[in-house]
Order: sequence, then C-alpha cells, then structure tokens
Amino acid sequence: MILLLVFLPLVAGLAAWFIRSNRLRRLLLIAVALIHLGLTGLAWIDRPGPVFSGWLLLDDLGLLFLSIVSVLFLAAASYAVGYFQREDWGKRQDFEDGFLFTNAREATFTCCLLFFLATMSLVCLSQDFGLLWVAVEATTLASAPLIYFHRHRRSLEATWKYLMICSVGIGLALLGNFFLAVASTIGPNESIPMIVGSLIANAPLLHPLWLKVAFLFLVVGYGTKLGLAPMHTWLPDAHSEAPSMVSSLLSGALLNCAFLAVLRGLQVCTAAGQGQFAQEVLLGFGLVSMTIAAVFIVGQTDFKRMLAYSSIEHMGILALAVGLGGAAYFGALFHAVNHSLTKAMLFLVAGNILTAYKTKSAQEVRGAVKFLPISGVLWFAGFLAITGSPPFGPFLSELIILKSALDQGRIAIAVAFLLLLSVIFIGMAAIVLRMCQGTPVLESTGESLQVETSQARRAESALAVIPPLALGLGVLVLGIYLPPALSGLIEHAAKVIGG
Repeated sequence: MILLLVFLPLVAGLAAWFIRSNRLRRLLLIAVALIHLGLTGLAWIDRPGPVFSGWLLLDDLGLLFLSIVSVLFLAAASYAVGYFQREDWGKRQDFEDGFLFTNAREATFTCCLLFFLATMSLVCLSQDFGLLWVAVEATTLASAPLIYFHRHRRSLEATWKYLMICSVGIGLALLGNFFLAVASTIGPNESIPMIVGSLIANAPLLHPLWLKVAFLFLVVGYGTKLGLAPMHTWLPDAHSEAPSMVSSLLSGALLNCAFLAVLRGLQVCTAAGQGQFAQEVLLGFGLVSMTIAAVFIVGQTDFKRMLAYSSIEHMGILALAVGLGGAAYFGALFHAVNHSLTKAMLFLVAGNILTAYKTKSAQEVRGAVKFLPISGVLWFAGFLAITGSPPFGPFLSELIILKSALDQGRIAIAVAFLLLLSVIFIGMAAIVLRMCQGTPVLESTGESLQVETSQARRAESALAVIPPLALGLGVLVLGIYLPPALSGLIEHAAKVIGG
C-alpha cells in the first residue's frame, strides 16, 4: 500500500501527459484523487508495515499529514475540473492550433499536479533524512510549472523566485543532513543509520554540538519552504500568482510537508536531550513570522496576497506552539489540520471571486455576498475561521496553544500571541468586510460596476462551490465536535514528537 500511494499518482501523471482527450484526463485526475483518499482511509484501519528496511514507514505523524494532503488534493482536483472548463484560453484564429495548445497546456498541468501529489505523499512516508530531503526538493520541482500556468510576467517572476529561494533553502537543509551525519558518527568506521527510528533509539550516542548545528540548518533550510520569516519572501508571490487550486495545495498541503520535515529533526533532538534548545529556536522563528505577517496584512490591497501572508502567520503559530511544547504539541497538530482546511477553502473561494470580478484588488471588489451568494458567504465565514473566531476549529486549536503558554507561566509570549492575533484580525476584517458589503464602484468615475450574470454563473458553478463548501463544513464541525478517531491520531502524533 505504501508504494501504491506514491507510484499511483506518479504513473497517472505520466499517462496524463500522453492522453489527448480532456475529458478522459480529467476523469483520471478525479479517479486518482479518490483512490489515493481511499488508500489513506485504509491506512487508518490497517496500518501498512515498513518498506525498504524502514526507509518508508507510515507512523502516526506521517498519517496525519498524509490525510491532509489526500483530502485537499481531492478538493483541488474537483475544483480543477471546473476551472479547466471556464478557463479563458484567449482568442485563436486557427481551431486546430488552439486545440493542440489547449491540450498541451492542460496535459502539462495535470501531469505536474499528479506528480505533486506523489512527491508530497513521499514526504509523509519518508523516514530516512536523505530520502526526506529528496522528496521535499521534488515537491518544488513538481509544483513550479503549476505556478507558471498563466504564463505572464508576474507568474514567471513568482516561479523563478520560488525556485531560487527554495533551492537555497534546500541546500541549507542538505548541509543540515551532513551535520546530522557527523553527529551520528560513533566510531572511525561506524555510524548510526540516518533513519528517524534508528537515530531516536541511539540518541544518547549523538554528538550534542553537531546535532544542534544540524537542527539549525534543518530549520532554516526547511523553514524556507515552510514560509517562516525572514525566509518567507517567495511565498506571497507564488501563492498569489498560482491558480487558485494550486494555491490551496501550496498553502494547505505543501507547507505542512516542510513542517513535517522540521518535526522529524525535532524528534531526534528531543530524544537526544536537546529538545529545549530546538523548541527555543522554533519559538523565536514563530514570533518573528507572526510579526512580519501582521505588518504586511494591514493595508494589503491584493486579497490573494493577504491569504499568503495569513499562511505565514499560521506557520508562525505552528512553530510557536511546537516551541512551547507539552500540550501545545496537540494544539499545533490540531491547528495544522484546521489551517489546511480553512486556507484551502479560502483560496478556492478567492478563485471564484477572481473569476467574477476579473481582479485581485480588494479595493475593486464590493458586494461579494450580493453577487456571489455562496462564495460571498464562504469568504466571510472563512475569514472568521482563519482569524480564530468561534465556533470554527482554529478557535479551539489557538485556545489550546494559548492555554499551554499560560499554564507554563510564559505570560509575555501569551500576551504577544494575543496582540498579534488581534492586529491580524483587524487588518483582515478591514479588507474582507468591504469586499463582502456594498455595490462595486469604479473609483475613477464613481460609477456603479455590475458583475455580469455570465461571470457570476461561472464563478458559482457546482464544481466551483462544492469543494470549498465541503472544506468549510469540515472546519465548522471541528470547532463543535472533534471525532475520537482524529483526536486519538493527533494525540498519538503529539507523543511521537515528544508531547
């Protein structure tokens, strides 16, 4: 089963490249998403054993993040089918040339989207630090063409910035692996295998200084992909320029993969008695990331960039929670689930708003609730959820993190946490509320700007609203009732990292 989770989307991606029929290719995309989700569900019931001498293993931590990846990919794939149908390919004088161009473009996109699923699955399954590094780098290569889908100057710039900055980060993570290998050397010709379980079992033998250096490089390296400040500069451009379903996967799934890589390093540090050092490092990065996000969200004019900076904020929350430790481990993993569902929903809804209004400028979007009844309500509900308002899931997870800080007597951190959340709430409210209310008006002339009925109809098609609606309902349910199976998995995953 473990190999199938990786090779199924990999082989399907290759097949999608050669399929000429758009309908058949889209059916393949949905089928793979459903099968992958089914296999992940089976893993909840009957956990598969290790593969390749423990290099691939699905532990509780990996299963939690794999489940997030699988659920979000199904939502993104369903949305993508409707997106392809309404995508404006431009005017073409020759029908046959236009047909070939359309097929090639969509084939490339579908191929890379399935490769993206395969690489993210590999990250969740990898137990060897070398293989984990390869998998994280592969997610970058698979997702870069997806960001460049629209093929204009801004998307090209965002893609190159994404490749360059993340490549520097992954290079630093490779140095972290090298230092970890030095820390695991216990004799002239003997070393501990670079597998998480082996390193934990032999943690007392690891060299403390080299282990600390290794963790610093792993945090900075993978933290670049995670979007922690000040290594976050690629994220706003990439998330705002990518198609909406790609943005949902980048923010809701890819960032979690980088977070998982950091947690693997934390597991080893905790077992070796260096957990406090690792937590203090993450705590610092978390506070800095939340501060940077708060600064740039206030007064933001691009609503997709607003969501991107919100992702930086929530990655900061995850780092801060893990830095606190104890019960906050549970809060961090629960918040990872809540943020993924909420942010994916918001990016999909942002795509609907963009389709109807033909702009990413928040100043030019008015009356979203009136012209897009479903998307407008989801946009407002998503704002409440992502800012930690009850009765949505993020409220509970942020409350757990806050309570953990107070229980530990870290009052200054708790106050800073609440203050930054308040600033971000006010900043996002100023943007979202104006978008939802009123009637669109051209600022230059003051004339009313009506959304065309055809645009609103395309933006509110079934495949455009069902995926974000399902994700939104999931976030609402998690704020009211936490299923015992999910609660148990999060608890076990928290214990894996030392909670």
